[in-house]
Amino acid sequence: MKNTVSIIVAVGKNGEIGRKGDLAFHIGGDLRHFKEITMGKPVIMGRKTFESLPKGALPGRRNIVITRNGNWTAPGAERAASLDEALDMTERAPERMIIGGGEIYRQAMSVADRIYLTRIDADLPDADTFFPKINPVAWTVADETELLEDPKSGLKYRFICLSRTK
Repeated sequence: MKNTVSIIVAVGKNGEIGRKGDLAFHIGGDLRHFKEITMGKPVIMGRKTFESLPKGALPGRRNIVITRNGNWTAPGAERAASLDEALDMTERAPERMIIGGGEIYRQAMSVADRIYLTRIDADLPDADTFFPKINPVAWTVADETELLEDPKSGLKYRFICLSRTK
């Protein structure tokens, strides 16, 4: 049985995912959704994404950080030199979670089986990191919530689960 490689990402109207080393949008419901989906699973990320985490390694998850720096270390994290190595390190896990950033998402699009997408109905003109375009022929909507609204920011969003079709 093939173990699932999943991407989880929150994306603005124009594919925005980040600005100046931080998330493009902060939505409490999305952060809770992220924690619920990733808890107990290995999370694979780039070094910049790891360093943007406010409290370091995410508790309750195996943290794999992709960096070419062979001397890089951080408490609670393991280093991998490439996405392939990170996937090899987690091959026994039923589901491996790719959590960013932009370059790691680009690399993972060809191997991912599922995308947990938070589609945010807003744009961020000064965003500097973007999610790759999703080929509609390669993906189908497996599940989608109704439009939700963040009480704090007023941002509207929905959770969409995409499955690879080819």
